[in-house]
Amino acid sequence: MNMRLKGVILAGGTASRLFPLTKVTNKHLLPVGPKPMIYYAIEKLVGAGIEDVLVVTGVHHVGSVVNLLGSGKDFNCRFTYKVQDEAGGIAQALGLAENFASGSPVAVILGDNIFQDSLKQHAEAYTEQGGGARILIKEVSDPERFGVAELDGDKLLSIEEKPENPKSNFAVTGIYFFDGDVYDIIRTLKPSGRGEMEITDVNNDYIRRSRMSCSPLNGWWSDAGTFASFDYVQKLVKEAPPE
Repeated sequence: MNMRLKGVILAGGTASRLFPLTKVTNKHLLPVGPKPMIYYAIEKLVGAGIEDVLVVTGVHHVGSVVNLLGSGKDFNCRFTYKVQDEAGGIAQALGLAENFASGSPVAVILGDNIFQDSLKQHAEAYTEQGGGARILIKEVSDPERFGVAELDGDKLLSIEEKPENPKSNFAVTGIYFFDGDVYDIIRTLKPSGRGEMEITDVNNDYIRRSRMSCSPLNGWWSDAGTFASFDYVQKLVKEAPPE
C-alpha cells in the first residue's frame, strides 16, 4: 500500500443549528478568530506534511468555497473539490474521496473541528501502524453529544453514537485516518435511523477486524456546529491559539 497520506476535509451539510448565519454561506467559511473556520483544518493537514487535500462541500455554497480557497497555492498544497449533492452523512461524504485517494491512506477532518495539537505526530503514528484505521479521542464533559469510545485501558472496544448512558467520557473527535478498505466498508452500509451513513459504523467495522487504534488529544478540542460550541471555540482560539 502507498503510505503517502492525502488529506480530506468534509465541509458539507446544511448546518441548520447555526441558522440564520448559514442561510447565506457555508458554515465552514464563518470566521473563527482571525480566519475562516476551514483554514484551521487546512493548516493542520499541511502542518502534518500533507500536500494533496480534497475538500468535500455541499452544492449550495461550492462556489464560495472555491473562490476562497483557490488552487491551494496560498496554503502550500493542492486542492481537489467534490460536491455532496445532499446531506447523507459523514461516511457518504467520505466515499466521494475514493478516486482522489487512488489507493493512498487519508487523514480526514470534519471542517468544524478546531483543535490545539499538531497533527504531525498522529500522522506519523498512523503511518508506522501500516494500514487499518486510527481515530483521535478527547475527554469531554458532555460525551452524550458525540460518538463515545468504550475503552479497556488503551484498547478500543467499541464506539456508541450519542448514547444516553455513555460508557466513558471520551468523545470520538472528527479526526480520522483510514486506509483504502474504508470505501469497501462504506459500500456495505445502510442508512441509520437518521437517514445517514454513519462514520461510527465504519469505525466499528475496523474495530471488529482488530484494525483500529486510537490516541488522545492533549490540548483543547471542540466542534463549532452549534451556537454554544461556536462561541466556545472563539474563546479557545483567542486564549491559546492552535499549534
